[in-house]
Amino acid sequence: MHESPLVRLDVDAPCEIWLKLECLQPIGSFKLRGATSAIRQAGPEEWRAGVWTTSAGNMAQGVCWVARELGVPATVVAPDHAPRAKLDAIARLGGEVILVPFDTWWETMESGSYPGLDGMFVHPVLDERVMAGNAVIGLELAERLDDIDTVLVPWGGGGLTSGIASALKALRPEVRVVTAEPQTGAPLAASLGHETPQEIEYTASWVDGAGGRSLVPAMWERARELVDEAVAVPLAEVEEAVRLLATRTGVVAEGAGALALAVALRRDDRCVCIVSGANIDSHVFAEILTRSRDS
Repeated sequence: MHESPLVRLDVDAPCEIWLKLECLQPIGSFKLRGATSAIRQAGPEEWRAGVWTTSAGNMAQGVCWVARELGVPATVVAPDHAPRAKLDAIARLGGEVILVPFDTWWETMESGSYPGLDGMFVHPVLDERVMAGNAVIGLELAERLDDIDTVLVPWGGGGLTSGIASALKALRPEVRVVTAEPQTGAPLAASLGHETPQEIEYTASWVDGAGGRSLVPAMWERARELVDEAVAVPLAEVEEAVRLLATRTGVVAEGAGALALAVALRRDDRCVCIVSGANIDSHVFAEILTRSRDS
């Protein structure tokens, strides 16, 4: 794992955009930070029998990467719509995948249990050691850039935002934290500003690593204290951000990884976009680029 690059994006827009390229981590995602933080801080008595998590793909890869280093088995409970690119990466890292319906996957994440699975459960969202690993991104930003107005973060379960925002609010309280979700499943955007989380309609989409059906209650409480604004992004704008990253920077980003840039293109301040991951199915990526050529 390494400090990810921070680069300026050359784009015709009223804002000044910087990209924090977490997509260039060894597994193509920031999730290696949280997985390493959680498992390495645990004692051997916790992980000796193996580790497991619930994930659509990126946290799974992080957990499998660390498990491979430790020489212990890793199992992943994944939703049955998980992208093939991520499932193949899990297998390449030696992990076992259990595919389940979305509702079962969500219940497993909330309960932290699944029939027949023992060993250390790494919660992809609620584990504070995971959030601490993610918070290092906020520390790196505070050390590298002055006069940041806004940091834009994709919101999936909330662990990335909570980590980054906790660090920034401690070191740079003037910096605004804005989240980005796909419009097809944006519970935080619907709920922020209300006293209680709001019910939403959810549709699974190719933006699989962000957005969801509902908010995890504990993360809702954190978000109310840490997030200044939440934005729901139409899928067409996410596609345009994917294309822009590919054509202007040569960076491959999955849907969640491009969400922050899609929001930045609407703004007029100095902002940093967390490009969270690169694990997109090749045919989906090709279709997005082809639509640009045909339009």
